[in-house]
Amino acid sequence: MYPEQIVAPMKAELTSHGFTELLTPADVDNTLNKQGTTLLMINSVCGCSAGSARPGVLMAVHNSKKVPDQLTTTFAGFDMAAVQQARKHLLPYPPSSPAIALFKDGKVVHMIERHMIEGRPAQMIAANLLQAFETYCN
Repeated sequence: MYPEQIVAPMKAELTSHGFTELLTPADVDNTLNKQGTTLLMINSVCGCSAGSARPGVLMAVHNSKKVPDQLTTTFAGFDMAAVQQARKHLLPYPPSSPAIALFKDGKVVHMIERHMIEGRPAQMIAANLLQAFETYCN
């Protein structure tokens, strides 16, 4: 488990922009099973998360006319039980962090796994999400 002083600024990068933290398995289940659209960012200390995933997610959210009803995050290597529960909702996708998923009415409709994030600029992550928002969000 990572020390809180390491993850706190990385969590704040999203929570300061309106993302709600999912800290427990119950938080995950209650949130991801809701009707409407939910964006889930599985945050991490990985360089690709810091370098492109978090900035890409924020670019997409701030530059889209259509955004998910709920913006959520949980932190791999820190919010252990919540992440484990989130990964159950993400099946059949394998565990990945960082990862970005868009849910609609409790089902994954769009997934960006770590291998799709590594080596790609934030703008590419944002463009991918903007298309998903346009397709699935109101």
